[in-house]
Amino acid sequence: MVADVYSTVYWLAARHRWMDLADLAVAKQHMAAERAGSLAVAIAARDEAGTFLNFGDFAGGLAVVERAVVEAERTLTGWERSFALGLLHLRGMTLAGRVKDRTEVARHKERAWRMADDFPRDVEEHGIHFGPENTLTHVVATSVDIEDFGDALSFMEGVSQSPLSLPATRIGPLHMNASRARLALGDRDGALDSLSEAWEAAPQMARVHPHSQELLRVLTSIHRRSNPRLMTLTKRAGIAL
Repeated sequence: MVADVYSTVYWLAARHRWMDLADLAVAKQHMAAERAGSLAVAIAARDEAGTFLNFGDFAGGLAVVERAVVEAERTLTGWERSFALGLLHLRGMTLAGRVKDRTEVARHKERAWRMADDFPRDVEEHGIHFGPENTLTHVVATSVDIEDFGDALSFMEGVSQSPLSLPATRIGPLHMNASRARLALGDRDGALDSLSEAWEAAPQMARVHPHSQELLRVLTSIHRRSNPRLMTLTKRAGIAL
């Protein structure tokens, strides 16, 4: 429970860019996880790699992931093994996407999907979801990072046909990434539609999330003051015009 609390503190601190607190939370999480068991240790490593991601040290984060994968393969069995490895490979895919390493992205993506096959639906353990739906959200995000915008939107087609069961904190970023893809392809109206869906799903997160803030700034610079819906979102985000 202590490790889980520190994991939550890390998540909140990272979202608000309180990086010193995020770093401290992960260190405390590791200390508690070592007394809790191998699954907790794997989750702590996943969060540690997240601090490297947030600080922009993507190679360092990938090294953390690789060590944790080896340890999880050695110490875990059954569904815990699939759960831990799935989370670690999703983190690895995200980190590889930030350095535009398509080979590493493909490797981590394939292994994450393989682990997700062990779960008919997403499960939650230690406050973290893993399964086919959460894997899809990470694949969409990384596809945008490596500029495979068409691939990202092709995954989103299935979402529109069958809504996801994930919490709002996962649904919101998914729609933000769809907005990023649509904007990159020149679909301004579609980008605003997806961004609006992100605000509907998780308004508190959309207000502070860097992707949401950046999308609003870009769309505002394009539309100026001609779009009432965009102006409403901009005011809610506290962005000065």
